[in-house]
Amino acid sequence: MIKKIFTFCFLFSFLLIPFGIKATIPPGYYDSAAGLSGLALKTALYNIIKGHTSVSYDQLWTSFQSTDKKADGKVWDMYSDIPGGTAPYEFTFVTDQCGNYSAEGDCYNREHSFPNSWFGGSVSPMYTDLFHLVPTDGYVNNRRSNYPLGDVGTASWTSQNGSQLGSCSDAGYTSTVFEPVDSFKGDFARSYFYMATRYENVIATWYSNSTEADAILSNNSGLVFETWYINVLLQWCALDPVSQKEIERNDAVYAIQNNRNPYIDHPEWIDAIWGPNAGIKNNISSSLNINVFPVPSNGQLTIQTDNKDLQNVSIQIYSPDGKQIFEIHENILKETIFDIPDADDGIYFVKFICEKGIEVKKIIIQKN
Repeated sequence: MIKKIFTFCFLFSFLLIPFGIKATIPPGYYDSAAGLSGLALKTALYNIIKGHTSVSYDQLWTSFQSTDKKADGKVWDMYSDIPGGTAPYEFTFVTDQCGNYSAEGDCYNREHSFPNSWFGGSVSPMYTDLFHLVPTDGYVNNRRSNYPLGDVGTASWTSQNGSQLGSCSDAGYTSTVFEPVDSFKGDFARSYFYMATRYENVIATWYSNSTEADAILSNNSGLVFETWYINVLLQWCALDPVSQKEIERNDAVYAIQNNRNPYIDHPEWIDAIWGPNAGIKNNISSSLNINVFPVPSNGQLTIQTDNKDLQNVSIQIYSPDGKQIFEIHENILKETIFDIPDADDGIYFVKFICEKGIEVKKIIIQKN
């Protein structure tokens, strides 16, 4: 397990994709997203991929035969496969379909990698969206339950391919998580970023559906995830770049659903939306109408806005190299004052994030 923090996870991440791997992106598919970044890019992608063709829950069994088939014709199960090694067991399509199970290797079923309890159960179209539904070992799927995916510190259970269940070691969360093997972490992370984008119009309410959903989801449709979980997903994408498997699966799902996962086609867009410098590099602004003063400041800032309903605003402060040094969540009234602790003299960027958009202001700290 790798615990290293990746600050610029996706800057030029397209260079990480092995030469020769190419997706079949329809001409003009992403034209309306050209030149955008931050939440404006995310909304443009939502408008591109929304309204996909849904399959039935029963049809998933057939769909898996084109979306999740290994080179030997067996089921590609990310909960049992060992990339570059020998899997402890393999499943045959149809024959090994669940079914009853009592142990690993008994059968495969339909796993909502983004648990359906988080979005309210058998709700269309997310209940059968192939970009987060994958075939997995039924027993391991049951052990995973609806726990968040995350990095395990102390394992209470380990599957035959090395996936683990146990207490979370990621900063910001200590309860139970399920950790897939490193080779598939990026696959799951990019799936989660897809969910945050495809369901931008409804996902802001999902945090209240369960304790586990509340742990990773925030109550806004912008960045969607809690800060600690964005860090996990960014790390996982950097650890496990887009693979040939993902690209071929993206094309196969597109043939069925008529939409794509944009973060497989353009992994650099993840950094443009969720990375530490998102909104800073291109000086993104919105209709937040925020003013910050004084400049220079001795460490205390006053925020003023004409906007009367800026609720649950994430206020983040970054150094010029992209390191986040401070974050609070506030409801910004007409005038709000707060102190920046332990900031040395220098130039910083204050980033305001809420449902209405992102705004970035440059400040100077000068204490003497």
